[in-house]
Amino acid sequence: MKIHEYQGKQVLRSFGVTTPEGFPAFTVEEAVEAARKLGGSVWVVKAQIHAGGRGKGGGVKVAKSEAEVRTFAQQMLGMTLVTHQTGPEGRIVKRLLIEQGIDIARELYVGVVLDRESRADVFMVSTEGGMEIEKVAEETPEKICKVVVDPGVGLRSYQLRAMTKALGLTGDQAKSGSAFLIALYKAYKATDSSLAEINPLVVTGSGQVIALDAKMNFDDNASYRHADLMELRDFDEEEAAEIKASEFGLNYIKLSGNVGCMVNGAGLAMATMDIIKLAGGEPANFLDVGGGASAKSVKAGFEIILSDSNVKAVWINIFGGIVRCDRVAQGVIDALSELKVTVPVVVRLAGTNAELAATMLRESPLKFIVADNFEDGAYKVVQAVAAA
Repeated sequence: MKIHEYQGKQVLRSFGVTTPEGFPAFTVEEAVEAARKLGGSVWVVKAQIHAGGRGKGGGVKVAKSEAEVRTFAQQMLGMTLVTHQTGPEGRIVKRLLIEQGIDIARELYVGVVLDRESRADVFMVSTEGGMEIEKVAEETPEKICKVVVDPGVGLRSYQLRAMTKALGLTGDQAKSGSAFLIALYKAYKATDSSLAEINPLVVTGSGQVIALDAKMNFDDNASYRHADLMELRDFDEEEAAEIKASEFGLNYIKLSGNVGCMVNGAGLAMATMDIIKLAGGEPANFLDVGGGASAKSVKAGFEIILSDSNVKAVWINIFGGIVRCDRVAQGVIDALSELKVTVPVVVRLAGTNAELAATMLRESPLKFIVADNFEDGAYKVVQAVAAA
């Protein structure tokens, strides 16, 4: 789950991470009132969407008067903000963050992420703050310092020294930087985050280390432990189909292709998308219906897949391990009998009672295209798209 910058900063502050003072605003008047509360003569007006690159898209402005705060708020609220992470369709801005202006001496980068390969948390720090870390990694990878942290041990003193040195922090700045990194990691662990990224992390003119931006993603598998964080979810920032999928316990991610995929198990789902590409097609989604694959979940999955107008054919690719294939087949038949499906449906079932399931599908009046194996299913669904 993703949250907005201002929400991320609220979470971080509760763990002792230093951030600028600021207030969210949902209207122009709230934006102006926030500037008045903050005082001073310089404010930053930031559009709040779940995407990076907002500044380049016109979603971050420095205001030097209340009149400018009002003008920028009027321009941003309701605008469609397009960045490299939103895609060409962009996101509609419905909320803002009004922050105090900061005297920036240096811009740095720090992020901590779960690395599944090393089964550890990895800190990445760089002196190239304010830039896309992917671009830094591609063009000047030597400017990124990576520190692998054993989750069972935590941050060690030598690791903190390595990171503050890589960031060019010395003296009191190094002390402030170490305290910042400790607090950031504490927040990351306590909230079951999968990502905590500060870009930029800034050193002020007075030498203070502050999170000028904040991006936090949380592990959905741990949501039951964090009811308070779940309240921060912004449904306006999520795909309607993904919201519906979560209601039925399905894992769905929309892609740009035209072959709808309904699969049980994340590994098989990934392999299914790969073989569709190999067969010359383009997957329209990732959809894992889980081990049960009941009539209810299949029906919900079909409704979600078909809500994408780009889908020209659907491939149901199920391995009957936990559940028998004939039960899956009956669930598919029952579900599709209630829906008006106008695109070709290819079904490949493997595992317990697979032959019986194939017979049930072939004898069904619904005219399924039954695949004999994994490869056969991929080529048949791609052919169905071509013929559609």
